[in-house]
Amino acid sequence: MTARRTVDGVQDARSTTAPGEGAAPAAAPVRVGYGTLLRTPGAWTFLAPAFVARLPYAMLGMGILLLVKDTHGSYGTASTVAAVAAVAQALIGPQTGRLADRYGQAPVLVPTVVVHAVSVGALIALALGHAPAWSLFLAAAPAGASVPQIGAMVRARWIATFSAEGASAGSAARMSTAFAFESVTDEFTFVIGPILAAAVATSVSPSAGLAAEAALTLVGGLAFAAQRRTAPARVVRAPGVRQASALASPGVRLLAGTFLGVGAVFGGLQVSVNAFADSVGRHGAAGTVYGVFAGGSMVAGVLYGMVAWRRPVQQRMIISYGLLVLGCSTLWAMPNLVALSVAGLVCGLAIAPTLISGYTLVETLVEDGAKTEAFTWLTGAIGLGLATGATAAGRLVDAHGPSVGFLVPVAGAGLGLVALVALRGLLVPGGARPTPAAGCAERGAPGRLVGAAEG
Repeated sequence: MTARRTVDGVQDARSTTAPGEGAAPAAAPVRVGYGTLLRTPGAWTFLAPAFVARLPYAMLGMGILLLVKDTHGSYGTASTVAAVAAVAQALIGPQTGRLADRYGQAPVLVPTVVVHAVSVGALIALALGHAPAWSLFLAAAPAGASVPQIGAMVRARWIATFSAEGASAGSAARMSTAFAFESVTDEFTFVIGPILAAAVATSVSPSAGLAAEAALTLVGGLAFAAQRRTAPARVVRAPGVRQASALASPGVRLLAGTFLGVGAVFGGLQVSVNAFADSVGRHGAAGTVYGVFAGGSMVAGVLYGMVAWRRPVQQRMIISYGLLVLGCSTLWAMPNLVALSVAGLVCGLAIAPTLISGYTLVETLVEDGAKTEAFTWLTGAIGLGLATGATAAGRLVDAHGPSVGFLVPVAGAGLGLVALVALRGLLVPGGARPTPAAGCAERGAPGRLVGAAEG
């Protein structure tokens, strides 16, 4: 088996042979710390606006949930509206990524964020006007479909930044560290976004959380699009040549399925924690409980990136996913908010390692020209799982109370773990990487060649 390399806790799993087939001596690992990564010339010009634009990613669902619950009085209706937005986001997001690969990030991103701001504004107006539920669904669909895929676009910029260095241990190490950094950032937005939306909605007004989401998306998205120098080059395909979709990889499909389970944890917790806090007369405490969950996840993410792991990343993902199921299995039995916070902390400790492992694995399972699309499928899977989990939890809460809603996270994560263990062999890269589709890269900036082609 070819030598495996660990870089700031992220294993480079580009091996193609089975264990025990005979291998060359392992090379000394090349380490690149986060500080070195962030000193990459030009990095902060796109990282800063990208953070502003990514933070609202997980605010949309919570903002919709709180607003519609306040105006229409039903967690079931509110969670269904949020689900419509999440499903639209999960299905359209990868298509947006393909368009960005083909036409460039700015030409796709600018109209996308404008449509998003208008759609969210319409949703707020309809909810405050107590419009019928079907009209909220109609507004939620374009609001979700127009969520910009900033995380995938940032990864594409890292690929463009380091691809000019050629194939070297140093560039590969920096790329691996960049993927770890982006995974932690994604995880941060998933857990902090809902807290921010809840804090704004409860301290200002139920509609303010959604308004803040739209404003951050518009401002951050336009600022990110303006950074054209670091944008990856467009790929111009040769006539008649089409590259296979990232979903053609069985491993990508498996990871997307397991990320559905992670999304169900997010969605089920968002609804059930709010309902539980309501049931004990402490609605404002929901943000604190979710904050403990977020804090545990962030601590685990930072520590994960500091360890030079010796276990294969496939094994690490199974272990962390198993711990997630274990933590979720206790949520339904918690008698008060303090106990629920402790149980949420245990769940949070497993979230970041699971996400980091999954995003690290997907980079090894697809060819260079399909990576941006693969990243969007995983992110979209989390959003789709969040929608499914929130909808199921909302219905259960309305019918049986908040404690029953906590069964959704353990059910979603449990199914994901079963699939992960049963099909884990699909996560080992097999054979040589395919050659990217014939075509030429159109330079979008001096010395930058795109690392992702249209799927």
